[in-house]
Amino acid sequence: MPELPSNLKLLLIGNSSVGKSSLLLRFTDDDFISEEETAATIGVDFKVKSITLDGHKYRLSIWDTAGQERFRTLTSSYYRGAQGVILVYDTTSRATFDELLKWFKEIDTYCSEGVVKMVVGNKVDKEFSRQVTTEEGRAFAHRMGTLFIECSAKTKVGVEEAFKELVARVS
Repeated sequence: MPELPSNLKLLLIGNSSVGKSSLLLRFTDDDFISEEETAATIGVDFKVKSITLDGHKYRLSIWDTAGQERFRTLTSSYYRGAQGVILVYDTTSRATFDELLKWFKEIDTYCSEGVVKMVVGNKVDKEFSRQVTTEEGRAFAHRMGTLFIECSAKTKVGVEEAFKELVARVS
């Protein structure tokens, strides 16, 4: 009898315009839509992707949450049952990095204690506009006791690695 996949619920959270939807689209559909062509997520978006990691099958339910304050009332429902959370900031925006602590507080409030967290610095393809160094991101993640990776939804760099590392730690 074939092995049934393990179901995992993962969340993407962070400020508006950090690239959460772009990371999700790149990982699930290997596609990218430029900032000019995208619209802000309204409420919550959701995609499913099946992967095999170390011979084990996983069915990932990935929730992409709106970063805008006006959608905060949806918070508790989408955090419920999450096993992994990716906190995304934009490496070209110091403000999105500085807000990570606020997102960690939400996780502490709404997620179960054992949830695996990963800090992801997105948009590393825009190196010339960088406002947050790799070292700063890594040091912050270390202080918070979480995983860390930088990536680019545009160029694919680090995207698959981020999701696979999170799944490996969750399982």
